[in-house]
Amino acid sequence: MGATSHQAGAAGRALTADRPSSVRNVVLVGHSGAGKTTLVEALALTAGAVNRAGRVEDGGTVSDYDEIEQRRQRSIQLSLVPVEWGGIKINILDAPGYADFVGELRAGLRAADAALFVVSASDGIDGATRMLWDECEAVGMPRAIVVTHLEAARSDYAQMTTVCGEIFGAEDPDAVIPLYLPLQGPPGPDGHSPVAGLLGLLSQRVYDYTSGERVERNPDPAELALIADARSRLIEGIIAESEDESLMDRYLGGEDIDVKTLVDDLERAVARGTFHPVLMAAPAPDGGRQGLGTVELLELITGGFPTPLERPALTVTTPDGAARPAVTCDPAGPLVAEVVKTSSDPYVGRVSLVRVFSGTLHPEETVHVSGHGLADHGRSQSPGRGQGPDQDQDQSLDERPLHEADERIGTLTSPFGKQQRTLTQCIAGDLACVAKLTRAETGDTLSAKGTPLLMEPWPMPDPLLPLAIEAHSKADEDKLSQGLARLVAEDPTMRLEQNPHTHQVVLWCLGEAHQDVALERLRTRYGVQVDAVPHKVSLRETFGAKAAGRGRHVKQSGGHGQFAICEIEVEPLPPGSGVEFVDKVVGGSVPRQFIPSVEKGVRAQAARGVAAGYPLVDVRITLLDGKSHSVDSSDAAFQTAGALALREAAAEAHIHLLEPVAELDVLVPDEYVGPVMSDLAGRRGRVVGTDQADHGRTRVRAEIPEIEIGRYAVELRSVSHGTGRFSRSYARHEPMPPQLADKIREQAEKGT
Repeated sequence: MGATSHQAGAAGRALTADRPSSVRNVVLVGHSGAGKTTLVEALALTAGAVNRAGRVEDGGTVSDYDEIEQRRQRSIQLSLVPVEWGGIKINILDAPGYADFVGELRAGLRAADAALFVVSASDGIDGATRMLWDECEAVGMPRAIVVTHLEAARSDYAQMTTVCGEIFGAEDPDAVIPLYLPLQGPPGPDGHSPVAGLLGLLSQRVYDYTSGERVERNPDPAELALIADARSRLIEGIIAESEDESLMDRYLGGEDIDVKTLVDDLERAVARGTFHPVLMAAPAPDGGRQGLGTVELLELITGGFPTPLERPALTVTTPDGAARPAVTCDPAGPLVAEVVKTSSDPYVGRVSLVRVFSGTLHPEETVHVSGHGLADHGRSQSPGRGQGPDQDQDQSLDERPLHEADERIGTLTSPFGKQQRTLTQCIAGDLACVAKLTRAETGDTLSAKGTPLLMEPWPMPDPLLPLAIEAHSKADEDKLSQGLARLVAEDPTMRLEQNPHTHQVVLWCLGEAHQDVALERLRTRYGVQVDAVPHKVSLRETFGAKAAGRGRHVKQSGGHGQFAICEIEVEPLPPGSGVEFVDKVVGGSVPRQFIPSVEKGVRAQAARGVAAGYPLVDVRITLLDGKSHSVDSSDAAFQTAGALALREAAAEAHIHLLEPVAELDVLVPDEYVGPVMSDLAGRRGRVVGTDQADHGRTRVRAEIPEIEIGRYAVELRSVSHGTGRFSRSYARHEPMPPQLADKIREQAEKGT
C-alpha cells in the first residue's frame, strides 16, 4: 500500500478479463457533491484510460455523459468506468449520491464486491451516508473511505478522519484508521496550506504530488516525527485484525513487524470487511497526470478489495420456484447473470448493463430471460391498496407478473463514456453491456436457454411520491403508453398506476428530482410531452342516517311513453360492506322483470356518487314499492327511476365524505422522533405506537389521512435531514371532518 507503483495502460482499447481473480468491482458511494465523479475521472487519468483529465478520445467525459446529467450538473444514473492497474481490470461504478436516485445506487451495490465511501472534508458526512454504511455492514461488504475536497479553505483532514472513526467505527473505532497523513504545502494568499503529498504510515515514505506526478522520497526528521504516533495506532489496529494471534505479543514485546506482513494482514482484513482504511484524494493539477492519492487508491483496490471469487455463493431457483444448487464465480459453471441497469441509446436501442455471476456470456448467443414481478421485489404493499369489496381496486398498479422469454443477445461491449468497445466474452465476475435485449428489464436474470434460472432480486425502495400526468396533445396521447412502459422497465424504482376511480395516470417516484428526470426523459428520449396535474385521492360517499327516496320517471311524447315509479329506503352499513340491494316489493307493484333494472339504476348512480361525484359505499338500498304501466314501462325507465330515487334520498340525508386512511410506518434516528411526531400531528395523524429499532433508530407507527401525505416523501426528508424512511399501506376509509368535506363539495359544485 503506497510502497510500489504500477504501469498504467488501457487507453483506447477494450479491457477483457480472462479470469475472475484479475477483476475488481468497486462502487463509489457518498452524498451528492462529495466528489465521486471527479474522483472517477482522476482514477481513469492516473490509470491511463483517458488522455487528459476526464476526457476520452472523442472529447467526452468518462461519466456524467448523459445530456440530462450535463444540464443538471448532477449524477442521476449508475455509470461504469473500467480501468486497468497492474494487470487487474477494475470496474468502477459511479453511483449517484442524491436520494431520489437510490435505485441506481442499490444496483451498484448489487454489481460490486466492495464499496468506496467518498466523503467531503468540507461538508462532512450526512445521515443518509451513515445509513448506507450500516446497510453495507449488515451484509459484510468490504468498505474503505476516501476524503475529498482537501483544497477547500475550511477542510480539515485530521478532524474528518476523527469524524469517520466516530460515525463509521461506532462498533470498533480501531477498525477505521487513516493509512496516510497529509503533506501540507506552503500557505496560499488566504492562509490555507494545500495538501501537496502523502506521508505513508506503513512505508514511512513521502509521496509528493506537487509536480502532478507521484515522486517518492524519504521523510525529513519533522515528517518522520509526524508519522511515528499515527503509525503506532495503525499497526495496532492491523494486528488486532490479524489471523496470527502471536503478532500482537511480538509487537508489544518490542519486535519490529516487517511492512510486508502488515500490508498482507491489512489487505486480508479489508477484503473480509473488518477493517476500513481512510485515504485521501484530489484531482491532478493542470497538466498533471496523477491526482493526489490516486495511485494509493488504485493499489488499495487491486490489493485490498476482494476478487469476485470471494463473493459468497448465490442462491438460485428455477423460474417456477424449485430449488437449485447455489452458484459460485466459475467461468465454466452454469450461466447466471443479472441486468443491473437498463438504458436507451438513440442509435443502438436498449442497452443492458449485466453482471455475470457464473458461467461465461458470449455475443450472439440465445439466453433465457427470467424476471420477478414488482410484488416480489421486497416492496411493501402498494400505496393505497385496500382489502374490502369496494377498496380492492383503489390503485390499479401496473404490477408486472413473473415473466420469461428466450432472447438472442447482440454485441457485448465495455462502456467508456459515450463509447462502446466490443468484447469477445464476459466471464464470471465481470460486467458488460448487452445490446438489444428487448424483453429484459432491470433486475432480470439471464441464464442458459436449456436450464433457466432465477436469482433473488435485490430490495428496492417504494416510490411514494405521486405524479399525475396527462398527454399534452393527441399526438402525445398515442405515444404515451409505450413511453411510460419503457420508462418503468428501465427504472424499477418507478411505478405506474392507472386509477379506475380518479381516472388518472400516475407515476410514483422517489422525489421531486426523480419526477423531473422522468418528465425530461419522456420528452427528450421518447418524444412524449406530458402535463403534470394535481393528484387526486380516491374519496367515497356514504349515508349518515337512514333516508327514503321516490323516483318518478313519467314521460309522454306520442307513441310509447316512459313510465316507472319506485320507492326505496337507504340505510348505512358498517365500513367495507359495499352496496347491498334488497328487494321487498309485495303485490307485484314493480313487475319481477324490472326489479333488476331498478338495481342496475341505483348501482350506476351509486358509482357516480350522490353529493360530490365520488362512489357511494357501505349502504343497503331496499326497494319497497313502485308503480308500472303495461305499455310504457321498460328496463330503461326503471333504471332511470332507480337513479332518481337514490338522488332524492341523498338530498334528504346527511352524506358523509369518506377519505382513505393510511397506516404509516416511519423509521428515523432517535433525535428526530420528536419533530416527526409533531409533524404527523399537524397532518391529522394519530400515532399508535413507537418501537426501538437498530442503530439508534425508532419506528413510529401512525394512522393518517392519505390526502395529508401526498408529498410526505419530500417533507419527511426535510424534517429528518434526509435520514427518515417510511412505508404506507391502505387501512380504511373514514369520515372526513365537516369543514374539509364542505370545501370539497363546493369545489365539486363549481366543477374544479
